[in-house]
Amino acid sequence: MTELKNDRFLKALLREPVDRTPIWMMRQAGRYLPEYRASRATAGSFMDLCMNADFACEVTMQPLERYPLDAAILFSDILTIPDAMDLGLYFETGEGPKFKKVVRTEADVDALPIVNTASDLSYVTKAVSTIRHELNGRVPLIGFSGSPWTLATYMVEGGSSKDFRHVKAMMYNQPEVMHRMLDKLALSVIDYLNAQIMAGAQAVQIFDTWGGVLSHAAYQEFSLKYMQQIVDGLIREHEGRRVPVILFTKGAGQWLESMANTGCDALGIDWTTDLGNARARVGSKVALQGNMDPSVLYASPKRIREEVASILASYGHGTGQVFNLGHGIHQFVDPEHAKAFIEAVVELSPQYHK
Repeated sequence: MTELKNDRFLKALLREPVDRTPIWMMRQAGRYLPEYRASRATAGSFMDLCMNADFACEVTMQPLERYPLDAAILFSDILTIPDAMDLGLYFETGEGPKFKKVVRTEADVDALPIVNTASDLSYVTKAVSTIRHELNGRVPLIGFSGSPWTLATYMVEGGSSKDFRHVKAMMYNQPEVMHRMLDKLALSVIDYLNAQIMAGAQAVQIFDTWGGVLSHAAYQEFSLKYMQQIVDGLIREHEGRRVPVILFTKGAGQWLESMANTGCDALGIDWTTDLGNARARVGSKVALQGNMDPSVLYASPKRIREEVASILASYGHGTGQVFNLGHGIHQFVDPEHAKAFIEAVVELSPQYHK
């Protein structure tokens, strides 16, 4: 087992003392980097990048070569599980993910298999082990999955949606069918994340991109319930260390207390929630990750630095903070602006850890 040279990210997630606030970016290996675009062109397609362990490793490492980041995140997609359920994931240029088959009826739901990662998604675990070997203890590796509710929205809608009419119609008209679907997805996610942990992921994040479109009651019943099931089913100790679990629901500022009660180690916070307020509400129960608006990276380096200073001040002194964007970095961001962002955190955060 290679010794971890930089573990401040894992320490912060467990609210242990660190010398400065750790930082990584959601979607840090992506289209804003010219080297990523070159790798994708060579690979042929986005899924070719994901399904080839060497390419997945190559693009995972690219932002680490540019920036002083404190974690790497597996290069993959949140929709690998539905794809393994034989729904036929594909990508239209400029339109995002789509599925050849949609899940709209009780029969469709009953036909869905529970994913076995070893047989159905071995390319992901191969990528995890390849990346972990290449990192050689440089920084920790984050594994991830979409949440059951978020996966279900894509599966029922057939792709991205603005009104979620099909999935919400199923949820309200046939709640028992929706629960069967979400349970299959939760079991699949548990297997998937545990396989990533066994392959070398040192922390995992559950992306609940679309939980925020639900009502208060529906969020508890159809999203959080299944994330709780996943947290309860995950391997929490591996290689002699705790494996932290991060829950991230976009637009979930009103549910932080409920999320913190799941037993996760950290919550991802988007930019609509003040970090200091979030800290006051959850206390020392969980660490907090986030929460700069990704659009700030379109501003000048001076303005980016001011925003970083403001967020650090909002959280205040002490450990338990991981700096991140409130969602994935946008594809049109200047890489030099991302550099200014990361360097500002590195330079300005040590004063909060003395």
